[in-house]
Amino acid sequence: MDRTERQRRLIQALLTEMPEYRAFAAEFSGDRYSQRRLLRSLMNLRPPMPLDPAFLAEQDALLEAEREEKGVVEADDLTPTAADPRLVLWQGDITRLRADAIVNAANSALLGCFQPCHGCIDNAIHSAAGLQLRDDCAKLMAAQGSEEPEGRAKLTPGHALPARYVIHTVGPVVRGRVPTDRDRAALGSCYRSCLELAGERGLESVAFCCISTGVYHFPNEEAAAIAVDTVKAVLDQGSTVRRVIFNVFKDLDAAVYRRLLGGDRAAESCP
Repeated sequence: MDRTERQRRLIQALLTEMPEYRAFAAEFSGDRYSQRRLLRSLMNLRPPMPLDPAFLAEQDALLEAEREEKGVVEADDLTPTAADPRLVLWQGDITRLRADAIVNAANSALLGCFQPCHGCIDNAIHSAAGLQLRDDCAKLMAAQGSEEPEGRAKLTPGHALPARYVIHTVGPVVRGRVPTDRDRAALGSCYRSCLELAGERGLESVAFCCISTGVYHFPNEEAAAIAVDTVKAVLDQGSTVRRVIFNVFKDLDAAVYRRLLGGDRAAESCP
């Protein structure tokens, strides 16, 4: 089955489950790229509910083909910083990284982003992992019975991602654009909780995105300083984690981390 036909079958399956989106689907053109955007949109919109094994087999085949097309980046092959061999700065798409775990900056519902094709990291990770990730998160939240507090961490499988696991954490929302001491403590707790959970599971490599610096408005430079200081402190206390990747997407964040980590070897860009 070619990719266009697989996309068509997946779209039809989702529209059968969610007929209320047929008018929405009609707004998309019929070319392959528009249909792929429609498929991602429908996956983003789909609430947690039972997953059909036949659908999952086709979804996984599509996502795995796209993963190989984008190219997998091996976390262990990335060049560490000159100042600290435990730390790596890498600029690129976190969904390409083959690490033991990548960190997702989640919201308090922990179900992923429901806004079609939104540009947040939460949407990107769920879209690349597949619908199983939302289902896993829904089960965790049902067992918890309440929203996820800031600064904690939960672990799920990575599914179609190259990473074995996803660690989900909710960062603080900065109101008024000036972080409070509580915001700073909550952000530090995100990094600490993720590494502690990774250590409990015996993981060796963890990739962090820039938690809370997007729509949560934590200033980039201060957030990066908290991230680096907290990670170093946790690793200094002893952990199974031997490599932490600071993953950035924007040039602004790359420059900030480069200054903090120091040295000519403090950054590596996506090929």
